Amino acid sequence: MQIILLQDVENVGLRGDVVSVARGFARNYLLPRKLAETATAARVAELERREKQRARHEARSVDQAREIAAVLEKAELRFDVKAGPTGALFGSVTSTDIADQLWSTKKIRIDRRKIDLPESIKRIGRYQVAIDVFQDVRAEVRTLVVPEGGELPPEEELEAAAAAEAEAAEQEAAASEQAREEAEAKVAEVIAQEEAEVDEELVGEEPVGEEATDKEATDEAAEPVEDVAEEAEPPAEEPAQ
Repeated sequence: MQIILLQDVENVGLRGDVVSVARGFARNYLLPRKLAETATAARVAELERREKQRARHEARSVDQAREIAAVLEKAELRFDVKAGPTGALFGSVTSTDIADQLWSTKKIRIDRRKIDLPESIKRIGRYQVAIDVFQDVRAEVRTLVVPEGGELPPEEELEAAAAAEAEAAEQEAAASEQAREEAEAKVAEVIAQEEAEVDEELVGEEPVGEEATDKEATDEAAEPVEDVAEEAEPPAEEPAQ
C-alpha cells in the first residue's frame, strides 16, 4: 500500500516521502496516529509541485553554494526538547527538523536528503551536522539539542551521562541474555527428564510385534510333544472264516 508520510518515521521514511508499506501496518498504526495519509494521485502531484517550488530556493551554482556554506558555517541551530534525567530524548531530532529550522530561521532552503545525518539525534548535546550544499561544497552547522527549560551541561557531564546510560543498557542486555539462557536450560532439563521417563516405561512393558511372536514360538517349542505312536490305536483284526 502506498502512503505519504506526514511525519518522519524511524526505519520508514521522512515527512513527505511516498513509500510502500504493508496494508496492516498502515491501517493499524500509521493512519490512525496521523503519521501518514493514503497516497492518492492528486496528493502525489501536489507534493511534486511543492518540491519543485522549494528547489528554486536552493543553490543553483557553485558560487551560490559557497555563499550559503559560509552562512551555514557561522550559524547555530538550537532545539529545545523534552529529555529524561540521563539526557535521552522523548523523541528525536531528524534531518527534516534541521531543514525546517534552516528555512524558518535563516531562510536557507536545503534538501533534507543533503543533510548528512545517518541516524536521528536521540540525546541532548552539541553536534556538528554536515550538509552537502552543492557538488563539492560542504558545510557544517553547529547544532545544540537542549533539554526543555534548561541549558546544556558541560561536555564532561554529557559524556559521563552517555557512558552511564550505555553501561546500564549493557547490563540490561546481559541480564536478558542470562535469563534467556536459564530458560533454555530449564526447558532442556524438562525435555531430558520426560525422555528418561518414557525410556523407563518402555523397559517395563511386554514386548510387542515381532518380539512377542518370537517369544510365543519359543514357548511352544519348549512344550513336550506326545508320542504319536502311543496315541494311535492298533488295527482291528479281521473275523475268521
